[in-house]
Amino acid sequence: MTPTDVFLRLVHGVADRDFEALPVLYAEQTDVRHPMSPYGDHPLLSRDALREHFGGTGPRVGEVVKFQPANLRIHETRDPEVIVAEFDYAGTVIATGEPFTVPCVFVLRVRDGLIVESRDYIDHLAMARARGQLDELIAALKPAS
Repeated sequence: MTPTDVFLRLVHGVADRDFEALPVLYAEQTDVRHPMSPYGDHPLLSRDALREHFGGTGPRVGEVVKFQPANLRIHETRDPEVIVAEFDYAGTVIATGEPFTVPCVFVLRVRDGLIVESRDYIDHLAMARARGQLDELIAALKPAS
């Protein structure tokens, strides 16, 4: 699979909540980071870490919102392993029907059809708002007393 093919499987798999299939898109040893996360960038360095990440705890995204990737713009680079993908997760809040958009930029390095490195820049504030988790986010940002 090309880097574009892998990216499309990734974002559609997230949107379709196919969390069991997502870890196999990554190499056994990988380096996935979320540099803009207000919760801190906690690198995911293995397929097992990604399996845990996608199977995480707390309210499942699919229980609160539904969304699909939209406005996809994929940029190839001089390095055939690397793409930059700009897109939005566009959807609705299930309880209210309120629409939302979460802008994203992913920079992926795909080798032999597997993601070996990714930098995922997501508007975490927009996602927290859509998921009804602003209070949780604000609490996480407050200094410990």
